[in-house]
Amino acid sequence: MRKVLRTEQGPREIPPQEKSVWICMCGLSKDQPFCDGSHKQTRDEAEGKVYQYDADGHRTEV
Repeated sequence: MRKVLRTEQGPREIPPQEKSVWICMCGLSKDQPFCDGSHKQTRDEAEGKVYQYDADGHRTEV
């Protein structure tokens, strides 16, 4: 398991000439460095708390 500390809860858009590319900023995407929508799991995280996600996407507070 790998612990990744991130604060952003959404992807970052990298706009090229024809089609935008979305880069993962939450650290949960299985398609790194690209966003796969995994950041949706972080929507209900409480501010000021630290969470750890396992390989299956289960969250625990640390």
